[in-house]
Amino acid sequence: MPATPFDSAHLHPLFPTGDVARLFSDTAEVRAMMLVEGTLAQVQAAHGVIPEVSAKAIHRASLELQIDPGGLAQATGENGVSTPALVAAFRSLMQAPEHAQYLHWGATSQDIQDTALMLRLRQALAQFETLLTGTLTGLGALAKAHAETPMAARTYGQHATPTTFGAQVAQWGWPLLTARNTLPELKQTCLLVSLSGAAGTASALGPDPAAIRADLAAKLALHDPGHSWHGDRTPILRLADWMTRATLAAGKMGQDLILATQSGIGEITLGGTGASSTMPQKQNPVAPSVLVALARHAQGLNATLQGAAIHAQQRDGAAWFTEWLTLPQLVLTCAAALTHAQTLAQSIEADAQAMRTTLDATGGLILAEALSFALATQMPRPAAQTAAKDLCNTARDTGQPLEQIARAAYPDLPADLFDTARQTGQAPAEARGFAKAVTES
Repeated sequence: MPATPFDSAHLHPLFPTGDVARLFSDTAEVRAMMLVEGTLAQVQAAHGVIPEVSAKAIHRASLELQIDPGGLAQATGENGVSTPALVAAFRSLMQAPEHAQYLHWGATSQDIQDTALMLRLRQALAQFETLLTGTLTGLGALAKAHAETPMAARTYGQHATPTTFGAQVAQWGWPLLTARNTLPELKQTCLLVSLSGAAGTASALGPDPAAIRADLAAKLALHDPGHSWHGDRTPILRLADWMTRATLAAGKMGQDLILATQSGIGEITLGGTGASSTMPQKQNPVAPSVLVALARHAQGLNATLQGAAIHAQQRDGAAWFTEWLTLPQLVLTCAAALTHAQTLAQSIEADAQAMRTTLDATGGLILAEALSFALATQMPRPAAQTAAKDLCNTARDTGQPLEQIARAAYPDLPADLFDTARQTGQAPAEARGFAKAVTES
């Protein structure tokens, strides 16, 4: 198998990342860094730190020059960071040393690379928001359409009580809706510019480095942190946490879909994919399985990334390199998960008859809780629980329906007690509440 399936020639359709993958190419990183350098020169000229004519030349060059990422390889391998090689190549290609000398004035490598990373993460979050909106639209419609469709709820893999398929869909959707609704605050507080110089003191950035940082943030449509965050990786960690939680939420949906489509249950259909190489009767739940795998992968990546937050002193190469190994993979993992989630949300179909068959096959035992509370109107609750358990045991031992046995013993039970569609509690309201929340958010 290839080192990563995201850019594999034959595996990438299984882990689709769409336009997000392009944001983490060498070319995209170089272009983002050049944009930061060009914008920094503009801001510094406005504050009188570098000549305006030089800033104009640098900014124009940042938009026009083409720097080959491969040409940065040797120096990057020696320096452990790509900014010095990029600055050298930038200055050489400008062919104007009188202006090029002001490129990267007072900044440090991490300022440029962290800020360039934020520009790309901003675009990734925009893609995630679009995918989540598509997913939620599909899940909202599904929840509304099946708000009253009864099915068996399961706890510990066992039949519990009746619920509705719409309520099940709402369970998948709520954490995804929360993720989408928290994006504005996340963008506001985590998409930050970095500009604090070699050791975080901004000592070579001019007489008012805070104002330059604020103006750079405004010009790049990022946010000003108000301080150096070279060694404080909170913005990265919070973004990573959001991506992990979104991927885990999609993984939960995938896990339930695997169970719902398994042989002997078959309460949901997924479409025409998932062929077996040797068993023509099978339709494997491929996309749900990918969602679960991606969720597990995200969990591991995030754990490693959390450990990388322990930066030594003012800046730490080992911790920073660990981010490079994990964060892009986590972004692509989230992209693939949300892509699959959207496709599934817009294509899965409920088999209401199969759900009804499952309910009927319990012989009424799935209504044991409802029976115990009905009996509690005639006797103390503990006695009602014991009586209901005895009735269930008799039903299992004899193979008779629970309703028949219960009504023989207690003729005054409510008429609709054993109608599973009437015993779904708040499930229909849960489904409709989620659908409404989607349309109103």
